[in-house]
Amino acid sequence: MSKWLASGLRRDVCVVVAGEGSPTQQSVKRAVERKHDDRIDPQRFVGVIRKLESAGIIERERDGLHDRLLLTDAGQRRLREHHAWVADYLDD
Repeated sequence: MSKWLASGLRRDVCVVVAGEGSPTQQSVKRAVERKHDDRIDPQRFVGVIRKLESAGIIERERDGLHDRLLLTDAGQRRLREHHAWVADYLDD
């Protein structure tokens, strides 16, 4: 597994982006906050997005005033690999 998915927050961001297609950065933050039932510091969240972006896991594209996030092919592959690893443990 890539070190870029080693953080639970990074994985959660990738899951939301994969599930929603091309969500806005703010809608991803809200979805992850709902999952954890806790507020995420905005600077921490932006740092996570930047790390995922610099690792080639997600891409950011401008859509008017908002940034939309897209999972790259590499990001999709790594997320699928993680899902398969989890499934191996949960299927038993």
